[in-house]
Amino acid sequence: MLGAGSFFTAGLARDIMLIPGQDRGEIRLVDIDKKRLDISVNLVKALSDKLTNGKWKVIGTTQRKKVLKGTDYLINFIEVSGVQCVRHDNDIPLKYGIDQCIGDTIGPGGIFKALRTVPSWLGILRDIEEICPNALVMNYTNPMSIMTLAAARSTSAQVVGLCHSVQGTSRQMAKIAGVPFEEMAWRCGGINHLAWLTELKHKGRDLYPKIFKRARTEKEVYEADPVRFEMMFHFGAFTTESSGHLSEYVPYFRKRKDLLKKYCRDGYRGGSGFYADCWPKWRKDCDRRRNELAKDITKMSLERGVEYASEIIEGHRFNRMKTIYGSVSNTGLIPNLPSSGVVEVAVLVDNTGFNPCYFGALPPQMAALCASHMYVYECVVEGLMNEDREAIYHAMTIDPLSASVCSPAEIRQMTDELIWAEREFIPKFMSKGIKRPKPSKRRRPRIGA
Repeated sequence: MLGAGSFFTAGLARDIMLIPGQDRGEIRLVDIDKKRLDISVNLVKALSDKLTNGKWKVIGTTQRKKVLKGTDYLINFIEVSGVQCVRHDNDIPLKYGIDQCIGDTIGPGGIFKALRTVPSWLGILRDIEEICPNALVMNYTNPMSIMTLAAARSTSAQVVGLCHSVQGTSRQMAKIAGVPFEEMAWRCGGINHLAWLTELKHKGRDLYPKIFKRARTEKEVYEADPVRFEMMFHFGAFTTESSGHLSEYVPYFRKRKDLLKKYCRDGYRGGSGFYADCWPKWRKDCDRRRNELAKDITKMSLERGVEYASEIIEGHRFNRMKTIYGSVSNTGLIPNLPSSGVVEVAVLVDNTGFNPCYFGALPPQMAALCASHMYVYECVVEGLMNEDREAIYHAMTIDPLSASVCSPAEIRQMTDELIWAEREFIPKFMSKGIKRPKPSKRRRPRIGA
């Protein structure tokens, strides 16, 4: 597990220890932050003691090359730069009228997170090819689609991008429709954070009419996810991420204060600056909570969760066919999306590894929104792999949220401000020749301006 200081570590370790028939093994935890690494080591050892009588060996190190040899499965959830850039990611674009809620997968914040993260990811992939080329690689780090595309362009290893939005959203839809999740038949495809649940059925009956009715007539249903329901009303299907994420993926809801007030709510429902305001505190709270759990592991849920990592390991190791949803190369899986990109579809897992499933064409209105982002990802990855700053400018300029607010010249100026502010954390080719920009004094325009 790389980036083992992450909050993902304990839950995934628990799930792996609860795989039926896998009563022992070795979990190797890697993090460059020794303090946070030690917290995770203590917690995972406590889980091993509680769940397996210590049969799972736990190793911690700050040097990944020391523990890659012999690795069967590699799970990546690194975070490059910690909390040092979250305010820049949010506050500099905000001066130009670009209001973000989360800003870690798309928009200016997501693109600059890619600039900070992908170079380290490429180094990890090189080490995997050299030391453990047969390992199945699972990536949880955002920006998911960019990370997965970078892997597809740079390694022969089997890599899948994993999120929990499909699991959560499908269960949410079953609850709204009032049917048991296990009995619901559904299809989902698109890109990470913008995949579409194109079919929802129960015993052959279409569930969407009931979901539409409840969202239109019951305030508590609509208010739980206003942006996602608005997109469902106008595009025909529900999508797989929170209203906060989705509001950044489309150009409709965050470009004016009246629209923000009408459609966006607090927290994950679209709150302005939500991640930038909360992330530093969350990290401290997470560390404190994990220290507490390591001392008394019974305070943690010891039931297996719904993350896909343990399902993948179980399916591969024991040849028990599993269906997960993941980000993979679009080898004709969704034929009306770019074949050079990455899509999120059903993936079968058995002892051969990852076997992505054909989805078919998306309805054109849904495909159009997905494709617009796939070209952003293309520009980012091309820019990073070819050290081409102009490609990064292009990515910023065609980003749907930024383009809904700013002119190309304004976006370039904003990009230069971000480059200067984050120059210590991004590749040197990005800041070469860049002088300290004169900060923009622009603020979000008044409604109607």
